Amino acid sequence: MKIRASGTRIRLAAGLVLLPLLAVTACGADSGTAAAPAGAQASAAPTDDPVAAVRKVESAAALLPAEVREAGTLRVGSSVGFPPGAYYPNGADKPPAGQDIDLADAVAKVLGLRLERQDASFETILPALGSGKYDVGTGNFGVTTERLKTIDFVTYINDGQGFAVKKGNTELGKKVTDLVQLCGLTIGTGAGTTFEATLTARKEVCAEHGRKPYEVKVYSENGATLTALQQGRIDVVMSTINGLRYQAAQPASQTEFLGEFHRLDVGFAFKKGSPLTKAFQAAVDELIKDGTYARILKKWGTSASAIEASRINPPEHPQS
Repeated sequence: MKIRASGTRIRLAAGLVLLPLLAVTACGADSGTAAAPAGAQASAAPTDDPVAAVRKVESAAALLPAEVREAGTLRVGSSVGFPPGAYYPNGADKPPAGQDIDLADAVAKVLGLRLERQDASFETILPALGSGKYDVGTGNFGVTTERLKTIDFVTYINDGQGFAVKKGNTELGKKVTDLVQLCGLTIGTGAGTTFEATLTARKEVCAEHGRKPYEVKVYSENGATLTALQQGRIDVVMSTINGLRYQAAQPASQTEFLGEFHRLDVGFAFKKGSPLTKAFQAAVDELIKDGTYARILKKWGTSASAIEASRINPPEHPQS
């Protein structure tokens, strides 16, 4: 999205190791292999491979445009760097792993296609779909009303927005249910994300309640956000439910998940009017039907975010 939150935008060198931090609905990150904050290392990937047994399904593949079936490949803009969605457990010179990687690979096998995956920073992928650089984008993209104006989505999971603090910080209690709770605090989040958009759109909420405003610091690398939290330069992180829950389960991260704030469907992203959406929807539904989908989510600890069927361009979930 082109909405930008107020505050400080920090860009670090691309050599940072990406940590078990923010699987974004969407937050993006660049890959790298250099030093990380003390005690934080990328987690080893599970070794089971539920994608291996997936086979082509002719009825789903028949929904592809003829020229795509003939070419046999799709260009994928992929934001990689954060478990459990997509990250580099063995360094950026080795293949990525994660829920989004497995699901995209499984869909490609159902459709009889090969993916040409290109790493890209999160905030660049949606605009690049419109220009034709990529056929599909992956990066835990949340379905929002604003994005639906220019992007088509095929859903594959239900994730959303949440908050986390440094372990031992009790200022916000056990859950954030209203942004008024954040007044006077400094919030770290990712560039070009639904989190940045939400915080920006609601920035007057503190003044309306006679409170000191919150400050937003926007980071382009997930490692930078975790470092800022550990060092006390931000008070709280806003990111995805699954990413923050996963991070909090890693003892080295020293973070505590403060629960769900707003649920969002997450999907493969396409330029508006793409002829690929029906085939992708059929492929996701095939994976749900044959059990591969459940096995992938179980592998990555995201079974609570399972959907019963894929949808094309569902409306954004209302704020609870």
